[in-house]
Amino acid sequence: MPRVAGQIDVSKNEAILDAAIEVMAERGLSASLEEIARRAGVSKQTIYNHYGGKAELARAMSERRAHEIGEVLAAPGAVEAPEETLAAYGRILLNAVLNARGMAIYRMAMLASTTMPDVAHAIYEAGPRASRRSLADFLRLENAAGRLSCPDPLEAAEFFGGMVLGRFQTAALLGQPVDLTDAEIERVALEAATRFMRAYAP
Repeated sequence: MPRVAGQIDVSKNEAILDAAIEVMAERGLSASLEEIARRAGVSKQTIYNHYGGKAELARAMSERRAHEIGEVLAAPGAVEAPEETLAAYGRILLNAVLNARGMAIYRMAMLASTTMPDVAHAIYEAGPRASRRSLADFLRLENAAGRLSCPDPLEAAEFFGGMVLGRFQTAALLGQPVDLTDAEIERVALEAATRFMRAYAP
């Protein structure tokens, strides 16, 4: 099948996104597309052809991250077991946000809000906001099935994210150590899911 303009192999695309996360986590907004291209093993022109610039590259990074976090919501049987699914989502979310690279990207977005607002907007829309929308869609399915009663699913999704991330995200953003064990992350996620189910019980 002929390739459309701007399309690249999946393997190259993944290599570019991996390199972008790595380089931007190290250097923030000063990361150059040349360095990203070098680490990805592609030409700078390939990145320009496919993404157009740093903002669209940041958007693609965030989209992939949001997709990875939200995959559990679409897993077989997820809708039939909302509490277990929410706990799994919370665990994945907390792990994703608190890992070193994830936090570096968040800090970069905060810095970009004043110096490169288009990059910050791209990261927010394709990342945190898209992730919450995916959760809201899941909650709408639970509403329809009668297992939950969320008058405003998007607001409820924000509440759940807040319960899971809470003080941990704030501390990490301010450079404070957040050393949660897997068991502690599991406990936080399960507690948030249990409280959420009680709060929005039909």
